Amino acid sequence: MARYRVTTGATTWPDDTGCGLLHVDMDAFFVSCELRTRPELAGKPVVVSGGGPRSVVAAASYAAREFGVRSAMPFSTAKRLCPQLICITPTPGLYGEVSQGVMGIFRELTPLVEPLSLDEAFLDVSGALKRLDSSPARLGARIRERVSADFGISCSVGVAKVKFVAKLASGMAKPDGMVVVPAAETLAFLHPLPVSALWGVGKRTEEHLRQQGLHTVADVAAAPLARLRRSLGRALGEHLYALANGHDDRKVVPESPDKSIGAEVTFDVDLHDRAALGLELLRLSERVAATLRRRGLRGRTVSIKVRFADFKTITRARTTAVGVDVARDIHRTAVELLAEHAPTGAVRLIGVRVEGLGTESSGEQLLFASSEPRWRDAEVAADVARSKFGAAAVRPASLLTPRDQ
Repeated sequence: MARYRVTTGATTWPDDTGCGLLHVDMDAFFVSCELRTRPELAGKPVVVSGGGPRSVVAAASYAAREFGVRSAMPFSTAKRLCPQLICITPTPGLYGEVSQGVMGIFRELTPLVEPLSLDEAFLDVSGALKRLDSSPARLGARIRERVSADFGISCSVGVAKVKFVAKLASGMAKPDGMVVVPAAETLAFLHPLPVSALWGVGKRTEEHLRQQGLHTVADVAAAPLARLRRSLGRALGEHLYALANGHDDRKVVPESPDKSIGAEVTFDVDLHDRAALGLELLRLSERVAATLRRRGLRGRTVSIKVRFADFKTITRARTTAVGVDVARDIHRTAVELLAEHAPTGAVRLIGVRVEGLGTESSGEQLLFASSEPRWRDAEVAADVARSKFGAAAVRPASLLTPRDQ
């Protein structure tokens, strides 16, 4: 892999002609954001997590990963693997703020930016090369320099002809590196890799392929297509055959619209009390509604997610007459769904989600004879207050704790 890696400060790199697709991935993003103000923790095993007995690891430093700690792992498991683990609780709003700034750097170079999450995105820079008098690899190097200089974090970049190869390359560049895969060497790069490198191959598919004697990407590329169709099904067989031969026709799709917005919470201790669960639903509804209004969206469907103490999980939804972006409306529907579908039982996790999103211009039904107070006006005013004085400045009285009163 060394022949594809570009070292920091390099002035020459592999031929990037025709490699207009970049995949940029922040390195240990949440941890890196936090360590900007805690440099004394650099190089130590650090995770971002709530730290409670049922919290999960949101991100792990590379030092923590050496102990087997991974994101989405229960914090209790991570602590057993690494007793000296340092836990930082998430800073509200920080990661979205940094992500927005990083994505802004990308969009200065090209409008064709497809965010996959807060910390990674595809870029198509093919149309920007002449305007910027640059090359894909030079732009990748420029991105890495800007992200480091402007935000104090590092990122890894993959440069290739097609999307999935660019994503593989960025993974191999980690941490804090860049890998360029020349178009003419796409197959030479891919074929020695294990079948698990192919997009869409999970553990079960990998096991099935190995049982068929297909261990590497080269084995899949050389297999008769008819055999792959019979063994894996037409769609998956054709998909993996194309990837193994270096074909990926997917384009970079800029900023696909949100399909849903939600929030959920896992309790340290199971909750039985429906009144207490109702307050948690109100807290979550407030968060969801504020996000909807901030993005200028409304949704027609409200759903809840309930995970019981035995890990059984249900989701239930109801479609409203008009689009909603008001916590009061979301909460009312969520409480009704809870009462109808989960009236009893110990609850481990609860969540609220609004789906079927559209813009505010889709309209709010006005009831001229209604004596209902304008709850949306009140919540918009609360949004303004929170933006000035912090998230805790305004909230429903029922969510106040004795310390707040």
